[in-house]
Amino acid sequence: MNIFQFLTPKSNVAYVDINCTLRQALEKMRFHGYTALPVIDSEGRYVGTVNEGDFLWDIVNRNESDLKSQEKRTVSEILRTDWNPPIDITASPEELLQKVQAQNFLPVIDARGVFVGIITRGRIIKYFTGTYLTV
Repeated sequence: MNIFQFLTPKSNVAYVDINCTLRQALEKMRFHGYTALPVIDSEGRYVGTVNEGDFLWDIVNRNESDLKSQEKRTVSEILRTDWNPPIDITASPEELLQKVQAQNFLPVIDARGVFVGIITRGRIIKYFTGTYLTV
């Protein structure tokens, strides 16, 4: 089993830049129907994942629910960098299986920490159930 076969490349993944506004990130999340998005920096390195709960708790803690206030702040202000750690593109299949048990998707990075795509739990399950079609 080669983890490359499960990779959805960056070009096919919705992600946000660390400097985009909270409103932009929320709109992207809503448009794509995702509950979490990978976050990258200006050099393409993976820095974390932002999810709906991050936005919700920020709104609750700041008591600012209007969209205008979400235009003044950036994703960097709410990002939890310790959540949803990435997997290296050279990781073993065993490491892949261990991590995918705890995460819906795995951000994948190269040796420089640059975000190259994601591997979803769904693709792994389809592979093992025999319903996986190579792309």
